[in-house]
Amino acid sequence: MRSIRPVQKVIDAFEALPGIGPKSAARLAYYLLNVPQEKLAKFAQALESLKKDTKLCALCFNVGEEEFCPVCEDEGRDRGLVCVVETSLDLLAFERADGYRGVYHVLGGSVNPLAGIGPNDLRIPQLMARLKTGEIKELILATNPNMEGEATAMYIIERMKEMGLRESIKVTRIGRGLPTGADIEYADGQTLTRALEGRGEM
Repeated sequence: MRSIRPVQKVIDAFEALPGIGPKSAARLAYYLLNVPQEKLAKFAQALESLKKDTKLCALCFNVGEEEFCPVCEDEGRDRGLVCVVETSLDLLAFERADGYRGVYHVLGGSVNPLAGIGPNDLRIPQLMARLKTGEIKELILATNPNMEGEATAMYIIERMKEMGLRESIKVTRIGRGLPTGADIEYADGQTLTRALEGRGEM
């Protein structure tokens, strides 16, 4: 049967999203066909404003609505303690765990040569600039416990050594409460709390 172009365009758009295969994409597209036009318009408006009405925090690169994200604006946070995460989703996972009172630095991914992502594609230079201020006393490396996450953590440590920052800043790695190969964003709050409590110095 010849594809219906407006429907196929929506299927293709959904299929381009991570974790959505052809069948799921088709199901979503045909579901939206049965949604009232008013709800569909609201959905389209929400998608359109997603990028327009959000911005990256000027300090930690978390997603927010203002120049600084809610975490960085919170005066009750310990600014001497910085947790380095790969994505804003990882940051949200730690915030849901509700046991961490420091601040964050969102790298925007991990070192992955196979995907063409090198250290310069991440926000590592911005992290080094923050470390040079002398305000940070401990750096928690909370990259995912997989090959890419480990490579990213080791690269950060090497850069700190090269810049003479390794001696003045305590560097810890989240504990192994997380299974190897797992993604932080899918971990439950208790597991993340244990991982933070069980972090070890590197």
